Amino acid sequence: MSDAHLTHDTAAQGDRTSGPTSARLVIPSVAVLMLLAALDQTIVSTALPTIVADLGGLEHLSWVVTAYILASTVVAPLYGKVGDLFGRRNVVIFAVVIFLIGSALCGVATNMPFLIGARALQGLGGGGLFVLALSIIGDVIPPRERGRVQGLFAGVFGVASVAGPLLGGWFVDAFSWHWIFYINLPFGILALLGFTFGFHKQTERVSHKIDYAGAVALTLALSSIVILTALGGVEFGWTDPIALGIVALFFASLIAFALIEQRAQEPIIPLSLFKNNVFTVTSLVSFVTGAVMFGSLTFIPVFLQLAKGQSATVSGLQLIPMTLGMLIASTGSGRYMTATGRYRRLPIFGLGFVSVAVLTLTQLTADLPSAVLWGALLLLGLGMGSTIPVMTTAVQNAVKRTQIGTATAAGLMFRQVGGSIAVALFGALFAARFAALMGTSGIEVGNVSELGPKAISGLSGAVQSEIATNVAVALHPIYAIATALAVTGFIIACFMREIPLQTRES
Repeated sequence: MSDAHLTHDTAAQGDRTSGPTSARLVIPSVAVLMLLAALDQTIVSTALPTIVADLGGLEHLSWVVTAYILASTVVAPLYGKVGDLFGRRNVVIFAVVIFLIGSALCGVATNMPFLIGARALQGLGGGGLFVLALSIIGDVIPPRERGRVQGLFAGVFGVASVAGPLLGGWFVDAFSWHWIFYINLPFGILALLGFTFGFHKQTERVSHKIDYAGAVALTLALSSIVILTALGGVEFGWTDPIALGIVALFFASLIAFALIEQRAQEPIIPLSLFKNNVFTVTSLVSFVTGAVMFGSLTFIPVFLQLAKGQSATVSGLQLIPMTLGMLIASTGSGRYMTATGRYRRLPIFGLGFVSVAVLTLTQLTADLPSAVLWGALLLLGLGMGSTIPVMTTAVQNAVKRTQIGTATAAGLMFRQVGGSIAVALFGALFAARFAALMGTSGIEVGNVSELGPKAISGLSGAVQSEIATNVAVALHPIYAIATALAVTGFIIACFMREIPLQTRES
């Protein structure tokens, strides 16, 4: 990538930077920051039993994960808009500092409420890193070159989804759970220094008005839907007054947000963006891909551990084909977009691959050959790698320069919410169906959430075989729904308009 392709931070209206921005320094620094933020979504999963044994508070276990996801989701649109209005350099620095402070506090936590609060603070910073990392590409790289870098970031995200649980388990075994959070500090500080020296600040300021009312309404809407899907069926029943109240809050705040945005001078998400074909299509596709990817991958380890009897570490390693596929496809997609300036056919092919992959997973059986599973996961990775980075590049190319952060944040928000909803609903469906199948078999195994390879290994061969069969059968409707979602995404992608990518900024 030549220096001639480097641009300046003109994110805010009328902004100019005080000096040339170095993409060679900024991109690796931002990639590291994004990797840290992505890892912290999953790295605690394998460490939770140890954390609970140390701190207590089993009843609050789910909040260690939910607090981070909730905080990072609700702040994403705010970071996107503030970055657009005031330039992204100082906003990135703020997000990194918040993330690192949260990480340090997580590491020194001595009780569960303190850890949950620190995780929420960490998520407030981590959500900004996701959005700003992708938005900065629009500041320093011309449209036609962005696909290559977006592919790199998609690869980072794919690696994090697999590496998180593995690293979490390794840190617990080799050191202590505290290092899951401490490790962020040296890498985060080095990446922050690289970004600070490589990405120069703006020198011109423009007066702006923050849409506080819209921010509050959107935060309430996102918080309610994430809390409902994360805790519904676990902390409270789906038809309990609490759940119904949260549903009412979601719709009320969503309506309020739409009304506020119509009148706001500087709306958080301008409703006019939905008149943009590319923005609307990429938002819908992002929701679908988030639901299919997170919903599908969450239950592969469940299948491998309960039906195949594999350990948590080995089941995590089985996801490597998906990561490999994502790396190959995201890199290839980036090169294709750079060479041709086109992108429309990539998500169409990608969602076609995803549809075939999840359709294959509807045929899960206890004796399924590993090669078949690896092939499906490889295809899933190829499909996601051909879709996720392309959505970001396409929408950044289709909106005004002053809306890059807002549009990027919207895509991330839709993908995150789609994933949260799918994981929660699929989890409830699996638990209910598995319990029903075991009841029909006349076998009492206790709480499904307490089942694991160790517990199953102590059962008789006949019971193990019955559990394996029922796990596979219980997963079939989940992947059937995922297939329907993938096909829907494929159809939606076919309606996306193609705006040729430019070789330089307009």
